[in-house]
Amino acid sequence: MDKLLKDIRNCTVCLPFMKDGVNPVLSASSKSKIAIIGQAPGSVVHKSGIPWDDKSGERLRSWMDVDADTFYNEDLFAIIPMGFCYPGKGKSGDLAPRKECAPLWHKQIFDQIENIKLTLLIGQYAQKYYLKKETKNNLTETVRSFEDYLPDFIPLPHPSPRNNIWLKKNDWFEELLLPVLKANIKVNLIN
Repeated sequence: MDKLLKDIRNCTVCLPFMKDGVNPVLSASSKSKIAIIGQAPGSVVHKSGIPWDDKSGERLRSWMDVDADTFYNEDLFAIIPMGFCYPGKGKSGDLAPRKECAPLWHKQIFDQIENIKLTLLIGQYAQKYYLKKETKNNLTETVRSFEDYLPDFIPLPHPSPRNNIWLKKNDWFEELLLPVLKANIKVNLIN
């Protein structure tokens, strides 16, 4: 696993397309129990090199009811974005993750993890890639149907502050999904 992570962190496949350069950000070990598959690092994480080291990460840890020490324990959580590098700014937020990363690296990573018990799919890119035809018409419907994907997956919206409006419109998320998310995190960290 160490060699694979080093290879990924040294990857330059997308360099010609990356205005801000490459800085692949991920975290995993062969013992990781829970995988977190997000979109791509934001500008803050691009600079720090620490996954989810921003406001989105604070909210995600709150949703999961875990502290930073637990979250960054590679033997507990594998943090594997769809795109490992910051894709740059678009008109209404960050650009989509580069399409090269997941097909190039994800299978190799998961082949070296002994026993993932749960995978959190954060955002539409991760959900479409991993759930394929099982996704619903849109992200809201997919997330609302979270019980259809248990015990292997829990689809989530992105925890970005940009999604505050979505969270207000979908109050069922905090009432129905978050207690299930917290319970599944707790059970899978213990076992």
